[in-house]
Amino acid sequence: MITQSRIAYEDLEFLDSDEGRPIRIQAEYLKPLRTFRQARIEDTIVFFGSARLRGDGAMYQYYDAARDLAYQITAWSRAREREQHRFVVCTGGGGGIMEAANRGASEAGGPSIGLNIGLPHEQRPNPWITPGLGLEFHYFFMRKLWFAHLARAMVAFPGGFGTLDELFEILTLAQTRKLSARILVLLYGSEYWQEIINLPALARHGMISSDDLNLFRYVDTPEEAMATLKAELHEEIGRPAPDFARSYSSDCDS
Repeated sequence: MITQSRIAYEDLEFLDSDEGRPIRIQAEYLKPLRTFRQARIEDTIVFFGSARLRGDGAMYQYYDAARDLAYQITAWSRAREREQHRFVVCTGGGGGIMEAANRGASEAGGPSIGLNIGLPHEQRPNPWITPGLGLEFHYFFMRKLWFAHLARAMVAFPGGFGTLDELFEILTLAQTRKLSARILVLLYGSEYWQEIINLPALARHGMISSDDLNLFRYVDTPEEAMATLKAELHEEIGRPAPDFARSYSSDCDS
């Protein structure tokens, strides 16, 4: 008996195989690309921070601060009354600081993004992500790409290994000039960050340039963070975000 073979892209066993890995990686680029285009999202402000910081814990003030700041950012963005969405709050989609930021954006009546990834502990999509803007990733590096791709700024609240990983990813891209547009980096909670990471010591030992210390700023209140964002992103308001998914040549568009 002759059995009809399945079309390759409908063959789930093949797509889940080692040979299908490049297709899975491409899908984690193309699906977010399509999602953000359809939602008319031009750029983002990314929130990083621990999933362990809850609204009722010992460091609850950071949860409340992230919620407040995300509310202010979203209200500021919505006041522009444009068809495209600018400076959309984007998080890792989980609990703690991520939940707080998505929650604040939702309470301000605007969209927010959650780039979730399945982990053994603590990482579950929070309920405040805008429906349709919660994306699930398998590959950490593709998730990181989308954090950086649209970001105009990132706000790093206190966090652990994951937060440090994301923070240094962005700082390294900025230091090595691999970013097509500047990403403003705010470290929220100067007391915490100055205890956890002695960045001036890196410059003092010659491991980074003293100019690299200008790649980030410390902020300690939602109001201070919001004022810095408005001042630094002022020039971006009047211009469209670059079309990150297209390349141009002198004789054709592709």
